[in-house]
Formats: sequence, structure tokens, C-alpha cells
Amino acid sequence: MTTRHGPTLRAQWLGQQIKEIREGAGVTLKQAGEYLERDPSTVSRFESAEYPIRRADLLALLDFYSVSDQRRRAGLLTLREEVWQKGWWDGFADAVDRRFIDYVWLESRAQAIHSFDGTLLPGLLQTSPYAEAAIRAADPDLGDEQVMRAVELRIMRQQVLTGDRPTQLRAILDEALLLRAVLKPEAMRDQLRHLSECAHRPNIEIRVLPFKAGAHASPAGAFKVFTMVEPYPDVAYTETLGGAIYVETPGAERFAQTYDRLQRVTLTPEESAERISAATEEIT
Repeated sequence: MTTRHGPTLRAQWLGQQIKEIREGAGVTLKQAGEYLERDPSTVSRFESAEYPIRRADLLALLDFYSVSDQRRRAGLLTLREEVWQKGWWDGFADAVDRRFIDYVWLESRAQAIHSFDGTLLPGLLQTSPYAEAAIRAADPDLGDEQVMRAVELRIMRQQVLTGDRPTQLRAILDEALLLRAVLKPEAMRDQLRHLSECAHRPNIEIRVLPFKAGAHASPAGAFKVFTMVEPYPDVAYTETLGGAIYVETPGAERFAQTYDRLQRVTLTPEESAERISAATEEIT
């Protein structure tokens, strides 16, 4: 993993909305700059997320663009605060790709997460040994310190599933994940037992996509769909060798529909729990 710098996803959302409001109001960059007594390029940098906008400037632009809807104004101000605010995950920006920090932020703000995984168990359900094995396999050039930092981040992310208002997680797991020997037998049994324990939590649903389902709705592989609260759009996420891809609503709807199609051919949560228990006993 390498560290990359650039605007965060939340900064891009804010800039995009500011631009859409300006264009909808029929205001040019020059006019907006003159109103703020700033250079037009400064307003352009606000919109491209190259430079975070300050509260006073945002309020002034919303007034200039005649945005009177109090709910929308409040939502944009909240988003602006998120751009400036640092979270615990930012402390790991030196250890992982900056775009993955956006992913952790999405997890922390999501009402619900729907995931499909076909190669490795989702990070939110992994034990530390499993996480370490997965991280080392993905990037064998990482040093021990980097690996341990990445494992720490992965385990800390799981706090979104606990607490007073835990995130709702709906996970579909390809049956192959229960049989893939990522760890030595006893450690792998521990991982599957942990999976069974997670499935009993009221905010977690785990379904197994059985081999008998045959060809399925996501031949391209794993993905996540984050259901967000306003002012954030729902977001779909998928990884490729070329990097992570984030797709906002309305594009995220296709991923949600694919999840629904996959769910129709999975085992029920009860049947899935039985299959996980059986797989645990099958490990030799």
C-alpha cells in the first residue's frame, strides 16, 4: 500500500454540490468571485475540492445563490464541517492509501452496509490473524510494521458494529470463503466461530451464496453499498487492480439491485448459520 494525497471524497461531494448550485442559479465563476471579493480561481478551487471552503464563504455563497431551504443549507454546512474534521482513521493515512481513508469514513457514517464477497471475508468480520494473512497475501512487500498498522486499522473499523447505534451490516458470502484455507486449521476454525458469533448480533445478517446457485448476478466480484444519511448520497464501492472505485447515486442503484438479485439465491440466515457451523467442523 502506498500513501496518496488529494481531496477526500467528502470534499469532492461538497465541491460538486456548490458547483451545481452555482450553475443552477446562473452565476458565473467571475460573478461569484466578485461577490466574495476573491479571485474566480479561488471559487473554482472550492468546487474542485482543491481547497476547503470556510464556513463564512459557504454561507455567503448560499445567500448569493438564493438557497433558502434551511434543510439543504444545514446539510451543506454539516458536510463542510466533515471536510475539516479529523477522525481517528486519519491517524492511519501514512499506512494506507488515502482513498481507503475515505472508505473508513464512509463506514463510520453509513446507516447500513450491504456487501458481497467472493474471495475473502469482509474486513468487518475478520479476526486479527485472518486480517494479517489477507494483508500479507495482498502485498508481500509490506514491512511488518506496516502490516501491523493495517491490521490495527481493520480491527478498529469493527467498532461501527457495536455501541448504542451500530451500523446495520448485511453480508452475502460465497460458500468458497468458508472453505478457503487462509489460516492453519485451528486459527481458521476460530475465524469461522467468530463469524457465527457475529451472525447472532441483531444488527448483522450473514447469508451464504451456495455453490448450487451456479452463475450469479456479480461475476465481476465483490462490492459494497453504503446507505448514507443526508446530505450524503448512497455510495457503492468496488476494488480493482487499478484502484478503488466509488460510485454515487444514481449509479449506486445498480449495485443495490445486484445485491437484491444475489440475495434471492442465497441460503436463509438460519441455513447460512448451519452451513458455517458445518464448515467449521469440516476443517482438518
